[in-house]
Amino acid sequence: MTKHGRNCTAGAFYTYHEKKKDALASGYGTNSRRIGKDSVKGFDCCSLTLQPCRNPVITPEGYLFDKEAILEYILTKKREYARKMREYEAQKRKDEELAKDITVNEELQKLENFLKCEKNIVSSSTTKKTDSQSSSSISNMADGRNKTLPSFWIPSKTPEVKPATLNKPTKTILCPVSDKPLKLKDLIPVKFTEVCDPHDKKSLIVKEARYMCPITHDILANSVPCAVIKTTGDVVTMECVEKLIKKDWINPLDNSKITEADIIPLQRGGTGYAAVNDNLEGKHARPVLQA
Repeated sequence: MTKHGRNCTAGAFYTYHEKKKDALASGYGTNSRRIGKDSVKGFDCCSLTLQPCRNPVITPEGYLFDKEAILEYILTKKREYARKMREYEAQKRKDEELAKDITVNEELQKLENFLKCEKNIVSSSTTKKTDSQSSSSISNMADGRNKTLPSFWIPSKTPEVKPATLNKPTKTILCPVSDKPLKLKDLIPVKFTEVCDPHDKKSLIVKEARYMCPITHDILANSVPCAVIKTTGDVVTMECVEKLIKKDWINPLDNSKITEADIIPLQRGGTGYAAVNDNLEGKHARPVLQA
């Protein structure tokens, strides 16, 4: 076969064609493949399950969660805190008992040293000699060392490893996305307004245009900045907030007075493997087959 053959494997270098063929066969794809819209979380999807919310709630920072998912998350964190607290208290009791034993042993050692000094026994030298002979034994079973043998094949059991010190766990539950303190009473129920189209017989989950702004009737999507009115929980567009609500600071849905603190911008974008909004970036490792 000539040196220009496409399947020639006699070359000493890794050709572009071989690299491309092996990358395609490996299943990793190429570096030029872009992140599609299916990789971005929908504006009405839970930040934990990445699925459309059945009972949506929002945090004061604007992150949307399904109520069932966030309640399960809070309960899991509370159980974890209780477990860590039990381990911390057990270690604390163990340290206190160890400190008492050390104090008692020190007192006993002082008493023994005092009695040894008071006694005037001629055979003390013989006793010391016997003790030195017994302590100089090369056996690893002498002097009770058979009960304290380390396990050299387990990293946590080697002689150099010190017992791990547990710190007192914090009771504060943090938001899984924003790392801000999360409380159940701070979660705000969210109300999406469905698009009323009598000719569209599709299920709500299949529709591309599922929800709309209840004031302007604009279709909500990932590309449309949205906000939640804290008093009623309605999701409106930011354009509606800027052009209508901020004029008189009155909610057109129930004519109630609202403030700027009652407008919570809805955080968009982000997935289980990407950051959020401005830091949204897709990365993947290149295959090891290339030189």
